[in-house]
Amino acid sequence: MTAEQNPPRLEVHGLTKTFGPVIANTDVSFNVARGEILCLLGENGAGKSTLSSCLYGFYRPDKGQILCDGMPVSFNSPRDAIARGIGMVHQHFVLVPSMTVVENIILGTHDHGWALNLEKKARKISDLCARYDISLDLNAKIWQLSVGEQQWVEIIKVLFLDAEVLILDEPTAVLTPHESKKLFAILQKMTADNLSIILISHKLEEVLQSDKIVVLRKGRIVGNVRTVDTTRSDLTSMMVGRPVMLRAERTDITPGAPVLQVSNLTVLNDKGQTAVNTMTFTVHEHEILGIAGVSGNGQTELFEALIGVRDSQTGHIQLSGKDLTHHSPMDAITNGIGYIPDDRFRAGLVGPFSVEDNTILGIQKRAEFADGPILNRRRIRNFARDAIDRFGIVTPGPQTRTDTLSGGNAQKVILAREFWSATKCILANQPTRGLDVGIIEYVHQILLEKRHKGFAIVLASEELEDILALSDRIAVVSKGQIMGVFHADEANIDQLGLLMAGQALENAA
Repeated sequence: MTAEQNPPRLEVHGLTKTFGPVIANTDVSFNVARGEILCLLGENGAGKSTLSSCLYGFYRPDKGQILCDGMPVSFNSPRDAIARGIGMVHQHFVLVPSMTVVENIILGTHDHGWALNLEKKARKISDLCARYDISLDLNAKIWQLSVGEQQWVEIIKVLFLDAEVLILDEPTAVLTPHESKKLFAILQKMTADNLSIILISHKLEEVLQSDKIVVLRKGRIVGNVRTVDTTRSDLTSMMVGRPVMLRAERTDITPGAPVLQVSNLTVLNDKGQTAVNTMTFTVHEHEILGIAGVSGNGQTELFEALIGVRDSQTGHIQLSGKDLTHHSPMDAITNGIGYIPDDRFRAGLVGPFSVEDNTILGIQKRAEFADGPILNRRRIRNFARDAIDRFGIVTPGPQTRTDTLSGGNAQKVILAREFWSATKCILANQPTRGLDVGIIEYVHQILLEKRHKGFAIVLASEELEDILALSDRIAVVSKGQIMGVFHADEANIDQLGLLMAGQALENAA
C-alpha cells in the first residue's frame, strides 16, 4: 500500500502555542504511524505537556495543523479528541476512589436510550483486560487497588473508548520495575494491534524502547530520530545543548562514625494508619543510604518524622549520639539536618513569599542574614542572586513570588537553601523530581561532594538509576517496612523490584 493510501495515523504540521509573551511551542512538526511508539523527550519546560494538551484538546494551537488519517481536525475539548480516536493517560490519575473499576471506566460515556447495559460494558472491559493480560477486579473500589493497578484502570479506560492513539504522560512514575516491564510488554501488544502510542518520558531506558524520538528544547524540535540511529548521550546532548555526564562517579570511601541512628521507628499517616513499621537503620559519615520503593510506601512519613514535622509512635532517632526523638523541625535544622521534601510547595516553600525569602526560610536568624533581630536585606539578596546563578533558577529576580515559578525552578530554591544550611545530615526525598537533565547532573555532584565531606545522606527516589548510581547501601521499603538492605554494588534491579512489590528474598541482608 502506498503512503498516499495509508497516511500516518496522526500528523502535526507547524504547531505553535503561546501564552501571552511566553512561547510554549514553535513550529512543531512530526507524525506517528499506525503500530508505532513515538517518544516526546525534553527537559522540564521544553513544551511536552503543552504539545500533548494541544493534541488532546485541552488547548487550541495558535498556528499549525493536526491531521488524523490524513484529514485535518480541530479540537475544542478532549471530547472532540476522543471522538477522533485520541486518548490520554495522565501522570496524575483522574479516578473516583469511592467508585468501582467498572464505574470509573464507563464514567462519562454516553449511551443511546434510557437503560445502561452494565453487563455488556463489563464484558467489553473483561475482553480488553484478557487481550492485554491485565488482571483487575472489576468490582473493586479504586481505593482498594495498588497504584500500579490504578494505572491499568486508566489505560483500560482509554481503550474502552476505542482510542487508536494513546498519549501516556510519564506512565511508569508510580510503577515498580516489574510493572514497568509489564507495561512495555502491553504497549508492544497494542502496537501489534495497530494502535499508535505517544510516550512522554524522561527515563532514557524507556525512551530507547520507542520506535521514534522527538526531542524538544525550549518549545522547538531539536531532534527527530529513529531510535536505532541514536544513543543515550546523543539524546541528552540534544535535550540540554551540551554533553552531560549520565552517571555520577561515586568513588569508594570508608564510612565513618554513625551520624543518624533510627531504631524501631513507627509512624502513622494522616489517616491514623501505620505508614512506617518499626524501621531500624544507621547512616554513617561519608555514606548515602538509598531508600528504594514505589511512591506511597511510607517514604514521606519517614522523612517527616526524621525532620520533626510528624511525631513517631515508637522508636528512637539519634543524631551523632544526641537524642532527637519527638524533636521539632527547628531542633533538626539547628543540629545540622537539611531537608528536601517530596512536595515542594506544601512542605518546602511559602508560595506568596519571594524567592529571596524562601532561600533563607528557617535559617533567617543566622548571622549571615541578620544583624540581631533585623534582617539584612542586602546580604539576603546577594545570597539569593548567587543561588539563582548556581542552580540556574529561571526567575525575573530575587523578589519574584515563588508560587509563580515552575515546579522545577521551585525545587532549585529548596536545593540551594538546604545544601547550604546543612552541616551533618541531608534528608533528600525525591530531590531531582521535575528537574532538567543538566541540573540533575549538578545535584548528583553536590550530593557526592557532601558525602565526601563526611555528611550522612538519606536519599529516597523513585528513579532507581539515581539510587543505584549514588547510594552506598540501598534499603528497599514496601508498606512501611524495610524488606532488605543491600550494598549498592551487589544490588540488581530485578531483586529490588521484587522487594518493592513486597516479596521477600532469602538472601536480602
